Amino acid sequence: MKRWTWPAVVAVFFLLAAVLVGCGGANGSTEPAKKDEPKTEQAAFPVTVKDGLGEDVTIKAEPKKIVSLIPSNTEIAYALGLGDKIVGVSDFDNYPEDVKTKTKIGGMEFNVEKIISLKPDLVLAHASSAHNSRDGLKQLKDAGITVLVVNDAKSFDDVYASIDLIGKATGTTDKAKQVIDEMKEKLAKIKEKAKQIPADKQANVWIEVSPPPQLYTAGKGTFMDEMLQVISAKNVAGSLEGWPMVTEEKAVAYKPDVIITTYGGAKQVLARAAWKDVPAVKNKRVYDVNTDLVSRPGPRLVEGVEELAKAIYPDVFK
Repeated sequence: MKRWTWPAVVAVFFLLAAVLVGCGGANGSTEPAKKDEPKTEQAAFPVTVKDGLGEDVTIKAEPKKIVSLIPSNTEIAYALGLGDKIVGVSDFDNYPEDVKTKTKIGGMEFNVEKIISLKPDLVLAHASSAHNSRDGLKQLKDAGITVLVVNDAKSFDDVYASIDLIGKATGTTDKAKQVIDEMKEKLAKIKEKAKQIPADKQANVWIEVSPPPQLYTAGKGTFMDEMLQVISAKNVAGSLEGWPMVTEEKAVAYKPDVIITTYGGAKQVLARAAWKDVPAVKNKRVYDVNTDLVSRPGPRLVEGVEELAKAIYPDVFK
């Protein structure tokens, strides 16, 4: 079988983007709904949407079988209630628990023949890998499968757009709006709580996404930088772009009050002799966070903000 490359979303070790989408059904009844009956979402097909590459994609009928090529798409799909329609997911998918029952279609590569054998009528691809997977995606299209390339989200607004896009493509626009509104509401509450932290008490934070000798951090234009802004914390590497590699000397010179690792390296950081005078190490304020919650562009990103907030400001975010 021929397999096609699917690259990682972000630099070096820090990759993957995870995203969830839900599902709604059309109401075929010609009778008016009773007052005590919940309103059902009307799925109007065919529908044409503009995908993450700026191309128009027409979904002729409500998708019944869906394959997701990246964890973030899968998480969005489940959030929209589409779990029962998902028939294939990537080897990297780990949330929700139900994904373990789904057929795996590949890891860093996706298996074109296996996807076609699942007979999906919609494949959720991703803009971060669409260029390198162009030939494989073309084969899927040539097989009569609709391929929707979801935008490569780099901010909360981008995530809202991803959820909205998948909602429109699957007839779950009402559910998508609900998910987006709930995310915005939770985020607004966190921001409001963070306002009580005075400027001179805001923590200087170093985020470590991989350890030396290839020491990478999160700069501006990343979810984690935006998350720190939300909770009134300062990213010591905020002047750098994306996912830069930094020398240990530079990292130590930042003198962060708090260190966050996304790979389970807190104990390793605390044991570094060269970092013993860093305030975060001296005060044992080095914490691990769940990488999926702070990197996958989906509904669980708000949980990532909450996890960061509780670690950095435990007295405020109990």
